Amino acid sequence: MKRLAGWLVPLCLLLSGCSQPADDIIRMGLASAPSNLDPRFATDATSARLNRLLYARLVDFDENLLPVPALAEWETLSDRHYRFRLRPDRATFHDGTVLTARDVAATYRYILDPANGSPQRGALQLIDRVEVLDGVTLDFHLARPDPLFPGYLVIGILPEAGILAGQPFHEAPLGSGPFRFDSWPEPGRVRLQRLRDGQIIEFQRIADSTVRILKLLRGEVDLLQNDLSAEMLDYMQQQPGISIGYGTGSNFAYLGFNLQDPVTGDLRVRQAVAHAIDRRAIITHVLGDAARLAAALLPPDHWAGNPDLQPVAYDPQRARGLLREAGYTDEAPLELRFKTSTDPLRIRIATVIQDQLRQVGIDMKLQSYDWGTFYGDIKAGRFQLYSLAWVGIKTPDIFRYAFHSTSLPPAGANRGRLSDKQVDRLIEAAEQAPTIEAQAAAFRRVQARLLEILPYAPLWYEDHVYAIRNDLIGYRLAADGNYDALNDIHRKSWTRRGDRPDMPFAVPPGDAAAP
Repeated sequence: MKRLAGWLVPLCLLLSGCSQPADDIIRMGLASAPSNLDPRFATDATSARLNRLLYARLVDFDENLLPVPALAEWETLSDRHYRFRLRPDRATFHDGTVLTARDVAATYRYILDPANGSPQRGALQLIDRVEVLDGVTLDFHLARPDPLFPGYLVIGILPEAGILAGQPFHEAPLGSGPFRFDSWPEPGRVRLQRLRDGQIIEFQRIADSTVRILKLLRGEVDLLQNDLSAEMLDYMQQQPGISIGYGTGSNFAYLGFNLQDPVTGDLRVRQAVAHAIDRRAIITHVLGDAARLAAALLPPDHWAGNPDLQPVAYDPQRARGLLREAGYTDEAPLELRFKTSTDPLRIRIATVIQDQLRQVGIDMKLQSYDWGTFYGDIKAGRFQLYSLAWVGIKTPDIFRYAFHSTSLPPAGANRGRLSDKQVDRLIEAAEQAPTIEAQAAAFRRVQARLLEILPYAPLWYEDHVYAIRNDLIGYRLAADGNYDALNDIHRKSWTRRGDRPDMPFAVPPGDAAAP
């Protein structure tokens, strides 16, 4: 703590020439900027969270992670035929035009057309065709039955006219969500405007976590969420004017392997790496106990989770034995290249893993890149080993998207290039199960197989944490880390005036962490 404080003080002095903004904009500091504000192409977590604010979708999820109506109600006409009717109170697009069934159909038809290269297509290939019946009604016809199908329709809806005109939604989003696009003041900064009261929310990319904290302390940003070390959180808890909130999360952190690489394609190597990592020590000393051990992508309390699976045991002796079986010795050690982002917390975690692997005889070289370069390399398969987290996962269709042999990028997110006939058969059998209960049982078998062959090494489920200035209230954490609570956030000083009505009651920060 003394070391951290000693580091922060001179940096505070360096930034002393900066002044607190005098406007009424609420600013949120982010570790990475959104890569694409077009929901047809967005794949990173930051983009997904902002797109959720900008675009309305047909379906959402309840607290049990089961699909519920958003823009539309639906009925099941057969196991391959679903009818959706837009709700009478549906939103209009931000240009004032009414959202219709044609807009929904145009959005999904674009994604389904392989010529357009949408990364969302892989999860939606079960759709055979989309048929518009009238202005508010459309039918989805499926190539195969899937009782979870409504839960797949979570893509933000775009206007048909803009799609046909080739409008650059990634630069100028046009949706029907609770926020409209305002501007890009400069690269790495985007402003959205809340429809109900005109409040501007600005999202700023501040890659360095220490600088993010300094800007929060100085009032240059108002809110931070995640990507904060335990030491920094401890430091901020001692500072006046700042509140910290915690919430249990479901974001799945993992190490991904390139299965086409001759080294990491060896199961014994993957097992050795998995057994060499002391996850509990990292959770305790680096993450401040703000995480849960993981054995699979879905948490065990998810309706399709597998509570019978146990996290990979920390067993350095077993790791050394596996390395010897694979032909590696002290004289000829295993060498690996590990890619991560430049975020200081991620680099620190990678450094700890590097040291733990060194203790069993693995020489791991760290390669850190800015987010865009790093993420591009992962999608392109230019890696041996990397670390990421799956966020916002609601339904087990993620297994086809991330692990089926037909879901290699850009068709899906099988970034490790897994091609396992048993995994494919298990996923397909799960998708064909007639009930949700049967699907849940089948997907538990999928997760057991993945733990057996280790296309990734499960690490932990990360909790969520926010740091907020005390003049703001109304913010809450969601289990998947979304930013929906920005609908309610406001400054304590606001009163009824003009077009800004009194806000709904909100729990003060510090007591607002959602379970």
